[in-house]
Amino acid sequence: MSRIGRAPIAIPAGVTVTVSNDNIVTVKGPKGTLSQDVNKNITVKVEGNTVVVTRPNDEKQNRAFHGLYRSLIANMVTGVSTGFTKTLNLVGTGYRAEAKGDTLNITIGYSHPVIFKADADIAFATPNQTTITVSGADKQKVGNIAADIRAVRKPEPYHGKGIKYDTEVVRRKEGKTGKK
Repeated sequence: MSRIGRAPIAIPAGVTVTVSNDNIVTVKGPKGTLSQDVNKNITVKVEGNTVVVTRPNDEKQNRAFHGLYRSLIANMVTGVSTGFTKTLNLVGTGYRAEAKGDTLNITIGYSHPVIFKADADIAFATPNQTTITVSGADKQKVGNIAADIRAVRKPEPYHGKGIKYDTEVVRRKEGKTGKK
């Protein structure tokens, strides 16, 4: 069996998980509500304060879906209870960001500022001018928006300038060597 799929998901206090007849899992918590449509071959049961995901047989597709849906449901439970956060750093002279409400304004060396609008369940924060924090309950949305922000100016390998994740290590290149 799948090592990921067979592990039960603990439901923290304040979070409710419901499974409808047409296999839609809905998770409600203090940070919001998330739902996921689950493949008909995968069975999701709420047993006490845990969620158990099972599969009917060992077909290749069912094995793949088993771990996938268990991970998606676990991410939903974590998202509505504690949330997810991605931190980005701006590296470069004159690079800065400013969050006002649901809008993120980035000055990154172009002739115009780059503006991002947040979805209803996503929040931007700028603790300082060179740090951007993207947070929300949906792990996929947080990751996609953080990737879109990073794609505005990826870190380049010669000077390390650009937008990078907080934990990202930029491999630096030496550059040209002068003629001797």
